[in-house]
Amino acid sequence: MSQDGDGKHGVQSFEIGMSILRTMVAGPRSMMLKDIALATGMPASKAHRYLVSLIRSGAVEQDPLTSRYTLGPFALTLGSVAIDRLDRVRLGLSAITELRDAINETTALAVWGESGPVIIRWERPRRPITVNVVTGISLSLLTSASGRVFAAWLPRTVVDPLLAAELKSKASPGFKTRSDVDHMLKKVRADGVAPISGNYMMNGVEAVAAPVFNIKNEITMALAVVGVEGMIDLSEDSQVLSELKRVTRELSEKLGATRGQA
Repeated sequence: MSQDGDGKHGVQSFEIGMSILRTMVAGPRSMMLKDIALATGMPASKAHRYLVSLIRSGAVEQDPLTSRYTLGPFALTLGSVAIDRLDRVRLGLSAITELRDAINETTALAVWGESGPVIIRWERPRRPITVNVVTGISLSLLTSASGRVFAAWLPRTVVDPLLAAELKSKASPGFKTRSDVDHMLKKVRADGVAPISGNYMMNGVEAVAAPVFNIKNEITMALAVVGVEGMIDLSEDSQVLSELKRVTRELSEKLGATRGQA
């Protein structure tokens, strides 16, 4: 076959090997040979030959006790490198645009700064009455939806001093003790979102935020929705919360997270 032909048609054996890897990625953590063969639609003897080569390359490994196959160290390294090279902010910006289009509300992307979450970009909805979002300044952990999300999922060693300072300043109505704060954060973690209406940092504004996790299952960003009080629906079964959870879940998956979200 000519070089042009090779370039056009590719290498079939490589594509078959990749189909086995895709099957293993989509399947359980470990799989029996018969299950791999059934999912790929090939005889077990043929699947076994490809698995032998994949094991030699480090893409697959076999448990000698159970004979089950799972992804090998090279496959895991390849996935980690791909995740590391993803531009999380670029993906986050696309996510808030998608979310804005789905719910027609102001959406924003927040990352963790030196002393709290910072809004780095927001998207305006297509409606006459909107809420403008200030970018580049640190948000309160208790009076902002994004702040509550980061406070709920960041390590306590990071957020405890900041929470103590906010409580001491008495700038967060509704929270008199650390017990009040811990109760609120527990609910945020259980619900997977942080809606906030009363005691918000601006009168007449309501907001809700949800976390985005990375490959280490650590919070890396927050997506927020901000709207006019009385015009935005933040009830549990609302489209706003449903779409926010969907978009953050899908973004977390793109970044390699494996933890579930409410």
